[in-house]
Amino acid sequence: MRPAQNKIGPWSAGALVVANMIGTGAVTTLGLQLEYITNGTTLLLIWLAGGIVALCGAVTYAELGSRMPKSGGEAHFLGEIFHPVLGFLSGWVSVTVGFAAAVALSAVAVGHYLEAILGWPPVGTAAAAIILLSALHSLGNRGSSRIQNSLTALKLLVVLGLGLACALLPADPVSPTLWLVPSLGELRNGGAAVALIGVLYAFSGWNAAAYIVGEIRDPDRNLPRALIGGTALVTILFLLLQFGFLRQAGGEALRGEIEVGRVAAEVMLGPAFGGYVSAVIGLLLLTGISAMIWVGPRVTLAMGDQHSLWRSFGRLSQYGVPLRATWLQAAISLFLVFTASFERVLLYSEFVLQLFTLMAVLGLIVLRYRRSAHAGYRAPFFPVPQILFLGFTGWSLAYLLVHNPVESLLGLLNLVTGLIAYRLR
Repeated sequence: MRPAQNKIGPWSAGALVVANMIGTGAVTTLGLQLEYITNGTTLLLIWLAGGIVALCGAVTYAELGSRMPKSGGEAHFLGEIFHPVLGFLSGWVSVTVGFAAAVALSAVAVGHYLEAILGWPPVGTAAAAIILLSALHSLGNRGSSRIQNSLTALKLLVVLGLGLACALLPADPVSPTLWLVPSLGELRNGGAAVALIGVLYAFSGWNAAAYIVGEIRDPDRNLPRALIGGTALVTILFLLLQFGFLRQAGGEALRGEIEVGRVAAEVMLGPAFGGYVSAVIGLLLLTGISAMIWVGPRVTLAMGDQHSLWRSFGRLSQYGVPLRATWLQAAISLFLVFTASFERVLLYSEFVLQLFTLMAVLGLIVLRYRRSAHAGYRAPFFPVPQILFLGFTGWSLAYLLVHNPVESLLGLLNLVTGLIAYRLR
């Protein structure tokens, strides 16, 4: 049991959610989506759908965390609801690929964004960011929460400022077809499916606070506040940001572009301002890295409590943090940075990571069906949010399996490896 004074409140937990959600997806995926959907109104509806799906997941995880207030996320939920092997496999994917690969990918992105300013090779900047932030998060939860709150406040101000500037400053007229009323046929086609997968990726991170629920004061009240409040805030910001990008630059200029924030800023205020925005975005990606370095080791901690294979990494330091787990994740991230093989590994893991999130949401329906008593937080309008989440996520999993079978099956191969480790542990 953690001392009460070493636990965090709703603001720090909410900052963790916001920091995890506002990342590369918010400022990169729109250009790729425009290759499939040319109607701006349709794209905004798809982004709204992504926010609704994330909110459905947030209310579900809030009840799961309230029922089972122990850190670890799906690794803990699935082990308790279904079978320890599912909890082990979920944790295995998170420990070996999920968080470590995401940290590495974001760190290399920071390196590329800041290369012109620092003059360092991107891998050097990436490695320095991972080592520095891992060291800071080794100092305890109070230090972690202060770091996260400060970085997240800065990120919110910049993203809100950029979104408002793009939405309110004068803009050159764009193609009138950009804002046509969407048709049902357009929403049902394969392009909308691809766009939604990108949007769901951009919204990933809505469940971040559930991974550290054991370190949150009064989780019955503060976990729902963090998950739901953080997700709702980010949904509004994302809609504002995408509308602003489309309004300033239009679909033609953004189509196929990765740095959509830079393109919109250049159109709005010139190339020099676009360069400044690119540098600021690079710095703000550090917030997401910090959040993942904080959250990821808590999965290893939960694994160590139940499985001997991870027990030595689950020990707490004198500051109440899983120190060995923190540096294990850092070591895996550094390995992926220097081998440059992490991008494909991350694609492989996409299928299984979504699969375990779907199973966790299904787990709440199982708990309610069992009629297990619970006096804490209960998800409203049950089971409508859960059915919506399962429908959208199940559809995206089926789409990935059909259209990206190699990546999906290789992701499942990671599970087979984890199952062998479970049997031989």
